[in-house]
Amino acid sequence: MEENKGLLLKCAMSYGLAMGIYWVIKYLFLIFGYSIPSLIYIYEVLSIAVPFIAYYLTKRYRQEIGGSISFFHAWRFGIMLYFFAALIVSIEHFIFFQFIAPPDFLSNTMTQAIAALKSANFNSEVIDAISRTNFTPIHMAIQGIFNNIFYGIILSIPVAALVCRKQTASPVPEEK
Repeated sequence: MEENKGLLLKCAMSYGLAMGIYWVIKYLFLIFGYSIPSLIYIYEVLSIAVPFIAYYLTKRYRQEIGGSISFFHAWRFGIMLYFFAALIVSIEHFIFFQFIAPPDFLSNTMTQAIAALKSANFNSEVIDAISRTNFTPIHMAIQGIFNNIFYGIILSIPVAALVCRKQTASPVPEEK
């Protein structure tokens, strides 16, 4: 079956929008989890559900294109799904770091991370490189996009493997 790249892009964008909205809602639980720690657990459960949602959306896409999909086609769809969802949630990341988080939030977080790396006897060159980096809200939003694409590349492998399996056909009833 020939791949329809226009339909691939259209579906990845629309399903990515849906996944991105889900991630925006999920991220709100993380933001409010700083004030109400029990919300972090909801955030974690919602995060665990992401690959299952990606599986459902990829399976739905397979049905839209006729019920058959190759591994690489499904994998490409999954990566694009994560990419478009990452673009949506990156807007929220930027808004959080720029306008909601306290002004010293990023610097305090990096100071704590560097202290943890030092106590774990991590490579001093890496620690120095991290400490020289100036983390800004836009930097964090872009880093979030790259992280989510990386997760999409990895998590789409098992999803694509499951979705591209041959479907077992139900037996055809005999005519009398």
